[in-house]
Amino acid sequence: MKHFCILNGEIDILEPVIIDLINSKEFQRLKGIDQAGYFHPYFNLPKENRYNHSIGCYLLLKKFNATIEEQINGLIHDISHAAFSHCADYVLASKESEKNHSYQDDIFKKYVLDSSIPRILNKYNFNIDYIIDDSNFLLQERKLPDLCADRIDYSLRTAITYKEINQKEANKIIDDLIIKNNTFVFKTLEIGKKFAENFYLLNNKYYAGMESAVMFRAVSNYLRYALEKEYISKNDLLYKTDNFVLQKVNQYLKKDDKLKKMFDIMNNKYKFENNKNGGVSTFCKSRAIDPFIIIENELKRLSELTIEWKEKLNKDKFPKEYYVKFLDEIR
Repeated sequence: MKHFCILNGEIDILEPVIIDLINSKEFQRLKGIDQAGYFHPYFNLPKENRYNHSIGCYLLLKKFNATIEEQINGLIHDISHAAFSHCADYVLASKESEKNHSYQDDIFKKYVLDSSIPRILNKYNFNIDYIIDDSNFLLQERKLPDLCADRIDYSLRTAITYKEINQKEANKIIDDLIIKNNTFVFKTLEIGKKFAENFYLLNNKYYAGMESAVMFRAVSNYLRYALEKEYISKNDLLYKTDNFVLQKVNQYLKKDDKLKKMFDIMNNKYKFENNKNGGVSTFCKSRAIDPFIIIENELKRLSELTIEWKEKLNKDKFPKEYYVKFLDEIR
């Protein structure tokens, strides 16, 4: 099976279990789930989907000789993402989920067990309960501020897609990584710091910036209203694609003026501001990393090596709160 990856170029996937998982309907759905949610009205940038990111995690784990079980876990880790990715945290979950974007993780095990994935894994004699337990796979998933395959792939993939770095620079970062104590660490301070600074830029400009808060609030208002009016169902969000949901809702635009205005707001046609006076409190998960770097055969956090990074880490480790107010003023 051939796959083109913006980090690796064209690669051949040969493992039968991996090919079967990729060809499953649940995994194929990820081609229609935008990694960023609904970002293009706010940043005129190319899209990336969770299908490519998930295969990217698998490839990264394979490159660093993770077990086949961990490679499978990395491959399927995003299978439970709803349409519009983390926008679902603002529609289907609690206020707390806005802060940590945990809805997809909270439903992951049940989602997988109700899918075709157990049948595929059983065919190849893999233990499904072991594979869906993230605590078994610390190369794939670790809590912030540590590095893990998921975090490395999505940040480098985003940076290339948004033209913050190029493929050569991304591969230089990957080539500087090694595994120590079952975690990713950098061999050099220079590259480790460069990766961390790039991650900091992505977090503040994209992941947790004002435009993200506006997107999350606007899209969630639109989807929640569509659910209330029964234009769509919860299952549509959980089991269909972004475009399917949009097309199903948008057939009501000419009949529903309120929906039409919400659609225009969602597409960034109205001005907005960050204003406590009348703005709706909206949290964005803030992602702050503090990678390990090998210094004279010892592992040191970047924050131990530079006071500047310690200050940035303290600034970014908490969710960012905005007060999103949409104005009755067309752009």
